[in-house]
Amino acid sequence: MYKYLVFVLILVGFGFVSISENTDPPKSKLELGKLLFFDPILSLDSTISCASCHKPEYAFADTFAISPGIQGRLGRRNAPSVMNMAFRDLMFLDGRSSNLRDQVHFPIGDTLEMGFNIERVIHRLKRHPDYSSYFEKLYGSVPSSENISDAIAIFEESLETSDTEFDRWMNDQKNNMTASAIRGREIFMSKKAKCFDCHFGPDFTGDEFKNIGLYDEMIYVDKGRYEITKDSADLGRFKVPGLRNVAITRPYMHDGSFETLKEVIEYYDNPSQFVKNPINIDTLLLEPLHLTSEEKQDLEAFLLSLTDIKFLNKT
Repeated sequence: MYKYLVFVLILVGFGFVSISENTDPPKSKLELGKLLFFDPILSLDSTISCASCHKPEYAFADTFAISPGIQGRLGRRNAPSVMNMAFRDLMFLDGRSSNLRDQVHFPIGDTLEMGFNIERVIHRLKRHPDYSSYFEKLYGSVPSSENISDAIAIFEESLETSDTEFDRWMNDQKNNMTASAIRGREIFMSKKAKCFDCHFGPDFTGDEFKNIGLYDEMIYVDKGRYEITKDSADLGRFKVPGLRNVAITRPYMHDGSFETLKEVIEYYDNPSQFVKNPINIDTLLLEPLHLTSEEKQDLEAFLLSLTDIKFLNKT
């Protein structure tokens, strides 16, 4: 039995338990993917796991603006939640990966994150007495880039949430949706606030790339999607994140520069107060929204209502 050197938090049916030193062999590919997700064996020095930056108690996001990788190295961008990604297009804030299986090797190979590479991971897992048997049993073969990625992706695909006060209200089920949150939904959908122009669909994102004004080539220098496409129209554009569980995935923005939802709402109300000369900002944000204090409070209440019931004690 493989023995862990550390205690880690693991998600079981969206409840939280601790794994101690011993764990039972995985009975499914999903369980194998979960084991890999929480195991630092995927990093160069066996100190960083996927869960180090995607913490289950925070909807698989991080509490740091920029997550530390091996040897305390800082990455470039805020670690987004990996929940509710099963039906989403293009992974990462710059869309560099086409699907969940393709995205697995990026953090492993990033020198600022896990600092390893998939070939060496395969070699390590093949030599591991337990993992080699797990893969033989569940995949009928030794560890490979394909089945490692598949197992982790299957686990990530299981991290879907849809039991929020908002969902219960929409489905005419017993709920605690407040009058403020209901008003906030109307504001969210309105032409005045324009939130729905970018945050639509079941997960409140159209999976599009937008420049919200956090790029000026002076203070904000991350070119975002442009680094992948080399298209000048993509300068400063980042993938629009989903808003499920947004209340517990702070800090916000691609650089984690905003700590609270209030700050985010204030930013969108008038981006020019924060960044004086943004480059390539989306036309939706060229003029202030002029939201009232009550509208801002109601909008925040609506965003809070998108938290899955299992996470309510974290808001």
